[in-house]
Amino acid sequence: MESTQYTTVDLFADELPSMDEIDTLSKYVRSSESNQIDFAEQIEQNISRTGQQACLATGIGLYLLARYDEAVNKLRKAAQCKHKFIYLARCLRRLGRFDEALESLDKSLTHGAETLGVALEKTATCRDAGNFQEAEKLLKTCANFEKVSAEYHFQLGRLQEVQGMYEQAVENYKAAIELTPSHRQALFNLAYRCSLGGDEQAAIDYYRQIVSRAPVYTNALLNLAVLYEDTGEYEKAGQCVDKVLKFHPNHQRARLFKKDIESSKTMYYDEEKEKRKDQRTQILETPISDFELSVRSRNCFRKMGIRTLGDLLRISESELLSYKNFGETSLREIKVILEAKGLRLGSALEEQEGAETSADEAAIDETKVLLGKPVEDLNLSVRARKCLQKLNIQTLAELVRKTDAELLGCKNFGVTSLNEIRQALENLGLSLRTLE
Repeated sequence: MESTQYTTVDLFADELPSMDEIDTLSKYVRSSESNQIDFAEQIEQNISRTGQQACLATGIGLYLLARYDEAVNKLRKAAQCKHKFIYLARCLRRLGRFDEALESLDKSLTHGAETLGVALEKTATCRDAGNFQEAEKLLKTCANFEKVSAEYHFQLGRLQEVQGMYEQAVENYKAAIELTPSHRQALFNLAYRCSLGGDEQAAIDYYRQIVSRAPVYTNALLNLAVLYEDTGEYEKAGQCVDKVLKFHPNHQRARLFKKDIESSKTMYYDEEKEKRKDQRTQILETPISDFELSVRSRNCFRKMGIRTLGDLLRISESELLSYKNFGETSLREIKVILEAKGLRLGSALEEQEGAETSADEAAIDETKVLLGKPVEDLNLSVRARKCLQKLNIQTLAELVRKTDAELLGCKNFGVTSLNEIRQALENLGLSLRTLE
């Protein structure tokens, strides 16, 4: 029923739709791949038109398709009106051109734009620019809309959230929902904050409120699926992902997630095999600090990043002896420890068939630079980043020394996050540590 309502919004009608109607159209366009394709075709049919009204409609359409550079070029050719300057400002904000966006919003006021709406748009622009002080000043000018405007409370909550004032942000999201129960952004941010705060049931309830309404909200469905998977409700998680794939059949994250859920439902646990693995793992992951070593040896291992017995199997005698301050005495000390466990230096290197025995110095330097990069460079999801923070993993070198089991041992870190990290590392030619 609602989809019919959305499709009646025609950007290229004689009279341009209202801002509310365009926002409704935006939700419809983004709700499925087929809608995006159909809408993109409509825009392409009109993109060559040069009239000011056509440029305005096409520019807005390009904005809805997230083609911001093209949208800016079209909107600049449109006649001056509030629609032009507001959508131009939105494009410029997403392109990071914040000062130009603010100028455009100021111009919209001279063409009849609503004062409150412009102030809140400027607030969002200043927030994205990192100018929190100016954003606070703008919100103070709107203080008389407290408990009146849902959007005012949402923007106040967003500003508080990026400043780390999470409890206040949650209260403002709730205030926004009380005023407008269908405010999807407020519901989404509230659900997300509840999830990060450990209140998973509340997060599920809020996400369910979002997905119960049309059109499809993909991110809400996927986040809800993550929560269901974490609580072992694989059927419900699968239903959420299936709904995403129904409307977005080529959604890569959803397709990967579906495979993870199916794997989780059919996973077979071999207790004896796991016991054998655990015994070997316990030996190889025994910290070097558990043994009585000389101060010199301990310091050398710390600087070399050698933390466990397993790490010693991946380094040869010559490599150890080449390290500054590490001599024959320290080497004998380590050999005694390993022999007692039936291990020896460099054995893991010998087991790697086809491993290269030499490498170009430039390649080695490049690898060192790569491993020294922060994990933020991987552009991981918020859940994965939070788990890495809990584990105090700051660089790629620290990450690749972790095993699957170590990461999965972190609360709220599931198979999806693990696969996400594996893929990100694989793209760089790296991988997590394995012990077998």
